[in-house]
Amino acid sequence: MNEQKKIEEIIARVVKEAKEASASKGTTASKEAFVSNGTSAASAAGRMPARMTLAIANELIEKVSQKAKSLNARVVMAVVDAGGNPVAVQRMDDAYIASYDIALNKAYTSVSLKMSTKTLATLAGPGGSLYGIQYTNGGRIVIFGGGVPLRSKGEIIGGFGVSGGSAKEDTELGDYAEAVFKTLVP
Repeated sequence: MNEQKKIEEIIARVVKEAKEASASKGTTASKEAFVSNGTSAASAAGRMPARMTLAIANELIEKVSQKAKSLNARVVMAVVDAGGNPVAVQRMDDAYIASYDIALNKAYTSVSLKMSTKTLATLAGPGGSLYGIQYTNGGRIVIFGGGVPLRSKGEIIGGFGVSGGSAKEDTELGDYAEAVFKTLVP
């Protein structure tokens, strides 16, 4: 069976489940087709990767914010969806103004290149296979730590970026965000 056919069957099954849930509740819209964190019932059942939602993004940012406070770092944290579009951004009190764009661009970089910005830093250094990449994409590519792709069931569903601490702190917070995300979304 080809990939397109599999996708069509999954979609048909999800629609059928939503209609059945709606009919059994006597509602016109299937509110039960989505679980509390905003992922679809099919995704929650383990058939499809989750999707990035505002609820997930805000929960992740809150947990990373607590870690940043423990490091006495004043940072900006950003979560983007699989297309690199902002879902949530939070700026801690007294964080650098410039950190807003940097955090968003770290999240964008990790999604668009499917790797952490820490990994990219090595590849983009002098003599590296991606040397100079930071000058592409309208300057949105960031080549220092703090950006990580967020995966569900092996697929990238978003990215996280943090800026405002030292390079070491940003990298630590990015790695922490990736670990926390794995506890929030399977």
